[in-house]
Amino acid sequence: MAAVEAPATLDAVAALAELAPIGADPVRGGWSRHLLDGADREMRAWFVRTAEALGLTVERDRNANLWATWAPAGAVGPAVATGSHLDSVPGGGPLDGPLGVVSGLAAVARLRAEGHRPSRPILVANFAEEEGARFGVPCLGSQLLAGEIDTDRVRALTDVAGATAADVLADGGVDPAGIGHDPARLAGLALYLELHVEQGCQLAPLGHPVGLATSILAHGRWRVTVTGRGDHAGATELVSRHDPMVVAAAAIQAARSRAVAADPVTRSRATVGKLQVVPGGSNAIASQARLWVDARAEHDADVRALVAGIVADIEAAGEAEGCEVTVSEESFSTRVQFDRDLTDRLDAALRPAFGEVPRIPTGAGHDAGILAAHLPSAMLFVRNPDGVSHSPHEGASDDDIRAGVDALTDALRALT
Repeated sequence: MAAVEAPATLDAVAALAELAPIGADPVRGGWSRHLLDGADREMRAWFVRTAEALGLTVERDRNANLWATWAPAGAVGPAVATGSHLDSVPGGGPLDGPLGVVSGLAAVARLRAEGHRPSRPILVANFAEEEGARFGVPCLGSQLLAGEIDTDRVRALTDVAGATAADVLADGGVDPAGIGHDPARLAGLALYLELHVEQGCQLAPLGHPVGLATSILAHGRWRVTVTGRGDHAGATELVSRHDPMVVAAAAIQAARSRAVAADPVTRSRATVGKLQVVPGGSNAIASQARLWVDARAEHDADVRALVAGIVADIEAAGEAEGCEVTVSEESFSTRVQFDRDLTDRLDAALRPAFGEVPRIPTGAGHDAGILAAHLPSAMLFVRNPDGVSHSPHEGASDDDIRAGVDALTDALRALT
C-alpha cells in the first residue's frame, strides 16, 4: 500500500525571501509591483503555484482578486477568509501586503499538517491594487467586490502611460465589462481577518510581537492641478511669471501647516508625496503641476475640514500667482471601527500563547477596512521595530514574522 503523502508546509520567512527578487526597483530602491504589470503577474503566479502545492484550489474573481480555498469534507457554510495584497507602492517595503498573504498560506498549511478539520472553508485572498499605485484608487479590488466604486469610473482610469484600467484588465485576462459588485462572493464570507506588518511603532515600546487593530483613521486622496504659463527660466522676469511650481510649493507647506494646526485630538495628517511637472525641464518655467494630497484624521468631518483649509490656501496661492487651480477627490474612506466581538474572540484565542494582546489604532487603509462595512472584519499586526513603512526600510524580525504566523494559526483554528 502506498504511503500517504503528508501535507506540505510553508515557512513564511523563506517564502518572503523567495519573493524578494520580484519587482526589485533599481531606481527608487525597494519594490515596485503594480496592478498586472510584470512584477505583479510574477507575484500572482507565485501565489497560484504555492497555494496549489499546499493542496489549495485557486480562482480569480471578476475583479482580479485571487482566492485560495481549503474546503475539506465537512467544511460547509460561509468561509473564514484571511490574506492581504501582493502589490506595492512605488519603491515600497518587502512586507506591506506580502506578509499577510504569505502568513495566510503558511497558517493554512500548518493547520492541514496538524490534522485540523475545519467546520467551514478557509480562504486566503490576494486583493488587487490595494495600494492604488497604478490607477490612483486604493483598495480597488475590495472596493469593486463590495460595490463601493462606480465601474464606469474604474474602466476609464488611466495610468501614467495613458493605459486605461479597462485595457490593462483585459490584457490580464479580466473582462472589464464584468467588474463590479459581487454579492454572491460576499455572502460566501463569514468574516475576514487580515494580518499586516505594523505601520507605525506602537508595539515595540509595549514589548509585544503582535497586536490587534481597533480602528482605521478616515482618509482620502485629492488631486490638485495647477495650470500656469510655461516660459524661459532665464529670459522671463519674475514679475511676469505665472509659475505653477510656486503654487505647488505653497500646497506642500499648506498640507503640513494645516495638519500641525489641527487639534491634536483629531490625529490629523496631511502629505504631498507625489508631484508631476509639465514639461519638466530644468531651465523652463513649468506650464502645469499636478500633485496629490493625502489627508487623514480621526473622523470623517475632521478630514473634510482639514482638506477644506488646505484647498483654501492653495487657491489663494494660485490667485496670487495668476494660476488656475482645480481640485478633484480621487478617493475617500470613512473611519472604520473593527468588529469588537470578533476582536474579542481573537484576543481569547491568542491569550494562551501571547498573554494580553495590545489593541491599537492605525492610520493606514486596508482591504479589511473596506470589507468591515459588509461583514465582521479584524486585523492582526506584527511588530515593526522602528515603525517605518512604504519604504525599503520597512521590516520585522524573523522571530516576529513567525510569531505572526503562530497568532494567525491560533486564530484560524479557533474560528473554524
